[in-house]
Amino acid sequence: MIFKTAFHALTTAFKGLSLTVKHLFGARRARQELDITKDNYFDKQDGIATVQYPKVKMPIPEVARYQLEVEIDDCIVCDLCAKACPVDCIAIEAIKSPEAIGKTSDGSVKRLYPAKFDIDMAKCMYCGLCTVVCPTECIVMTNQYDRSSTKLTDLIYGFSDMTDDQVAQRKSEWTKFQAEKEAAKSK
Repeated sequence: MIFKTAFHALTTAFKGLSLTVKHLFGARRARQELDITKDNYFDKQDGIATVQYPKVKMPIPEVARYQLEVEIDDCIVCDLCAKACPVDCIAIEAIKSPEAIGKTSDGSVKRLYPAKFDIDMAKCMYCGLCTVVCPTECIVMTNQYDRSSTKLTDLIYGFSDMTDDQVAQRKSEWTKFQAEKEAAKSK
């Protein structure tokens, strides 16, 4: 029994050591940059395993989930992305408009102004649910992954292009419209 255990320990140690030596000699040549979409990607993994970042970057797949980006001109401020987010990293504030503002690139009518559209990438878990539920497909995952910062507040990205004066003006327009509507009803 002792000899069997000792033999098993020696063979296991030999297997581990041979794998280490194989990697040591294989690491003398640099790993070639491979396209992850090719069929033989996982077969050609010999060579140095580390990448000299930021000089050298690993190729990333087309369907990768990294940085969120919002095309605010296509946003109808429906708030579906914020509702779908499981970690509440999307904060949206909308202001109603008395009439249609315009149209998005897919023809959807815009009736709300985006007073605030912030995404906190420090909270984001990169699940992609916000991109799936967006009816105008204005929120997408990009291939940018290296936006690092030492302050967490730098990871809050604001996509609304409205100034405080514009927000106040749009709110007063809506209030005025509501007051005129109520006055017309009471007559």
